[in-house]
Amino acid sequence: MATVLIREAAEGDCGAIMKMIRELAEFEKLLDQVKISEGALKTDGFGENPFFHCLVAEVPSELSNPLGQGIGSKLIKKVAEVALENGCSQFRLAVLDWNQSAMDFYKARGAKDLTLAEGWRFFRFDTEAMRELVKK
Repeated sequence: MATVLIREAAEGDCGAIMKMIRELAEFEKLLDQVKISEGALKTDGFGENPFFHCLVAEVPSELSNPLGQGIGSKLIKKVAEVALENGCSQFRLAVLDWNQSAMDFYKARGAKDLTLAEGWRFFRFDTEAMRELVKK
């Protein structure tokens, strides 16, 4: 039986990663906020000093329907494994307040909702805000 392989992303995965970024943004109704390109992904993730690391789920072609294969659970388990191997004491996830299925998924695997438990709020400086900040 074919199984899903969770592995570190390679530069050749950037096209598929970009496609998934766009699909997620469309699902979250935030497609207008996608500003990165496939070329920037390659430079930022696979250059001399990468800004990010990425895991991918490699689904064998013989799996005609990859849903229900536990891919999400396998991915989050691998993230925890990598975090622990690198001495991290935690990892954090961001989820929109209307995405109850994602929240339930994370909670079922032991994640704590910091918004409720500790009152944390996430903030973001976009490009224009950063430019204004630098000017001051």
